[in-house]
Amino acid sequence: MRGEKTFSSFLPLFLISISFFIFISQTTATNYYPINVWPKPTTFHWPNPKSIFISPNFTISHPYHRYLTPAVDRYRRLILSENHRPIVSPAINLTSLIPLQSLIISVSDVTSPLAHGVNESYSLSTSSDVSSSAYAYITAETVWGAMRGLETFSQLVYGNPTRVAAGVYIHDLPIFTHRGVMLDTSRNFYGVDHVLRLIKALSMNKLNVFHWHITDSHSFPLVIPSEPELAGKGAYGNEMMYSPADVQKIVEYGLERGVRVLPEIDMPAHTGSWAEAYPEIVTCANMFWWPAGSSPALAAEPGTGQLNPLIPKTYEVVKNVIQDTIAMFPDSLFHGGADEINSACWNTDPSVQKFVASNGTLSQLLEKFINNTLPEIISLNRTVVYWEDVILSGNVKVNPSLLSPQNVIMQTWNGGPTNTKQLVTSGYRVIVSSADYYYLDCGHGSFVGNDSRYDQPPGTDQGNGGSWCGPFKTWETIYNYDITYGLTDDEAQLVIGGEVALWSEQADSTVMDSRIWPRASAMAETLWSGNRDETGMKRYAEATDRLNEWRYRMVSRGIGAEPIQPLWCLKNPGMCNTVHPFTS
Repeated sequence: MRGEKTFSSFLPLFLISISFFIFISQTTATNYYPINVWPKPTTFHWPNPKSIFISPNFTISHPYHRYLTPAVDRYRRLILSENHRPIVSPAINLTSLIPLQSLIISVSDVTSPLAHGVNESYSLSTSSDVSSSAYAYITAETVWGAMRGLETFSQLVYGNPTRVAAGVYIHDLPIFTHRGVMLDTSRNFYGVDHVLRLIKALSMNKLNVFHWHITDSHSFPLVIPSEPELAGKGAYGNEMMYSPADVQKIVEYGLERGVRVLPEIDMPAHTGSWAEAYPEIVTCANMFWWPAGSSPALAAEPGTGQLNPLIPKTYEVVKNVIQDTIAMFPDSLFHGGADEINSACWNTDPSVQKFVASNGTLSQLLEKFINNTLPEIISLNRTVVYWEDVILSGNVKVNPSLLSPQNVIMQTWNGGPTNTKQLVTSGYRVIVSSADYYYLDCGHGSFVGNDSRYDQPPGTDQGNGGSWCGPFKTWETIYNYDITYGLTDDEAQLVIGGEVALWSEQADSTVMDSRIWPRASAMAETLWSGNRDETGMKRYAEATDRLNEWRYRMVSRGIGAEPIQPLWCLKNPGMCNTVHPFTS
C-alpha cells in the first residue's frame, strides 16, 4: 500500500475526525458556503469556514490500484497547479501558517469492479485545528467512491498560493446509480480526443456513464474485426472510424475516471449504413425518406434503412457485430436500440410483403428479430437496454412477455412521467431520458432542407421553430425535473437513473461542450443529491450562483461550457433573481 506508514502513523487523528463526522452525518446544511462543491454533497458540514494553505510538497497516500493510482497522480497535479480564482473571492480566514501536508485515502474494498450499482459513497474531512501537522482524509468503500472524494477535494481547493477549505466534514453518496450522457457519433463524427474530453467532464460532475450511440443509418464508424466492411464502407471516411485500439483507449480513460462506457448498436431500425456493405439484408436503404404522396414516410428523418428479419444473412452479420462489440466493451450493459421501427420501410421489401400477405404482422417481424438476437446478448453475460419503443410503440412492438425484466432494462424518451410509470408498472428497471426535459439537441430547428415552415410572413407565430422537441431545454428545466414524479415508493425503486442525450443532426465536436455543459451538470446534481433541500423545497434559486461558479471552473479546466448568466450576476449574488435578495 502506497503511504502505508504515513496512514498508520496518523490513524488516531483519523479516527477522531471520523467520529466527529459520524456525529454530524445526519444533517444536511442548506447554508450558502463561500466555497461549494458540484454536485452538492448529500451532507456538507462546515461550521466555521476557514482555509489552510496546501504544502508545495503535498502528498496523497492511498492503496495501490490499477485505476485509482493514476487518478491520484492526476488529482495531485491538479490540486497543486490549478490555482482556481473564484469569481467572488471567498471571505475566509486562514487557520494557521502550517500547511496541509497530505491527503490520506482509505479504501475498504479495492477489488470491486466498476459496474452498475457499485458503491460510490465516500467520507471526507479536512483539518481544522492549529497543530504541528495537518492532514485531510477520504474513506470509501471502493476505489470508485475514492475517486468521487478526490473530485470533491479538488473543488475545495483554490487560490495562489494554493489553499483548501479547512474544518469540512462531508459524507456523500448518490441517490441514483445510473447517471449519464448519451452522445450520437453516427450522424456527425467526433474524434477520439473529443470523446475523451466528454468523459473527463463526466467525471468532474460525478456522472458515471458514457452512453455511446455509435451507429445509425447515417454512418457506421465502429470497426468490427469480423465484419470490417461495415465501417470500411459505412463510415464517412477512413479518418472517421473508431478502431479497437481507439475503443480500448476510451474505455481505459473512463475506468481511470470512474466512468463506464455503455455501447449502443441501434437495430433493427436506424441501420441504413449497414447497406453499404450488405445491401441484401437492409430494406428501403438509400431511398428518399419521404417520397411524394407517401404516407407515412420511410423513416423518422432522412437516412432510411432497416434490417430485414426474414433474411438468414441478417443474423450472421448481427451476431458478429454483437460478439465483437461486447468483446471490446467490458461493461455489463449492452444497448440494443430497437427504437422507431418504420412500417413503410419494411413494407417496401418483397419478402416482407409476402410475409404480411400470409397473415404475418410487422410486430411478429420485430419479435423474430428480438428472439434471434436477445439470447445471443444474454449468453455473453450482458443485460440488454432497449429504447421503450420495443414494447410501447403504437405501431410495431413485441409482447413484453418476450423481454424478461431480469435481463432487460428500458430507456424511456417519450411521454415523460406517463411512460416511466407504464414501464415500472410492468416491472422493468428504467433509465429516464425524457425528450421533454433531457434532450439537449432540442430547440435548434429542423435540419431538413427546402422546409416551408421557415418561409412565413412577418408576424407569424414561429411556434417551436421547426424543432420537433422544442423549445430549448434550459438548465433550470432539467434541474427541476423529478424523474420519479408520480411513482409510488416501490415503483421509484425501479428507476435506476437518467441520461441527458445529445443527438447529432446539428451537433459535432465544435459545439459538443456548449450543447452539453453546464446543462448536464444540472442533471448531475439532481441525480446525485436531488433538487430539494431537507425541507422539501426546490433549491434552484441557490443553485444558480453555484452552477455559475462551477461553469467557470469547468471552463478553466478546458471544458467549453456555455454561460448561463452575465458575469455581472455572479459578481452580484442574488441581484439577477426574480425576487429581490433582501425581500422576504
